[in-house]
Amino acid sequence: MRKYIFVIILCLSLIVAAQVFAAEKPRIGVLRFTNHTGASWWGYTSGTELQDMLIAELASTKAFRVLERQELDKVLSEQKLSESGLVDESTRIKPGRIKAAKYLIAGTVSSFQENTSGDEGGVSIMGFRVGGATKTAYMAVDLKVIDTETGEIVDNRTVEATSSGGGLRLSGSLGGIGGNLGKQEKTPVGKAIRSCVIEISDYLECSLAKKDDDCMKKYAEKEKKRKDKTRKAIKLDE
Repeated sequence: MRKYIFVIILCLSLIVAAQVFAAEKPRIGVLRFTNHTGASWWGYTSGTELQDMLIAELASTKAFRVLERQELDKVLSEQKLSESGLVDESTRIKPGRIKAAKYLIAGTVSSFQENTSGDEGGVSIMGFRVGGATKTAYMAVDLKVIDTETGEIVDNRTVEATSSGGGLRLSGSLGGIGGNLGKQEKTPVGKAIRSCVIEISDYLECSLAKKDDDCMKKYAEKEKKRKDKTRKAIKLDE
């Protein structure tokens, strides 16, 4: 009888452990973005700024355990301080508990185009030029999901965004997007950038966290439409 009870308890324990493991949020790290275009807005810090934007979007979903590698040196310094004996014992940090990422997210700006039409007029108010030319910005980002155990690309996708609006020149950085990209936040360029980052975050939540069939079906349809549109725009010599 005891033998059967032991087997039942063991089976229940395994089921609970499997459920806990399955419910664990994916551990991900985000790499610095790269650029394969001649986009005028791309500067020395733009890759890191896009990385920070995506990290913030992914963290806001609450669906991932987003690992901050940029600040790792500061974390290690804090652990060394904790081990030095100079801190209160009740607040001491246990070293060796930094989690490894299961997936690394890599993004490359693979296409960018900005068109301007209309008069360059408009009214300048406090450093902003409102009105005048109408601008349209198109941006494409190639996304890769890399398994850190095997180095294999386990998922990839191209995310596109187009935004248009009246001309708007900025004299400085605005909140929401910092650094060089802050100057673009309320322009079509900035809106296209933000749209791509949000779409990447939504897709990763669907594919890595939710793994929902209906959700993935929606993105499969989006991908098909994107490819069909691209094929129609290309004329090949026969």
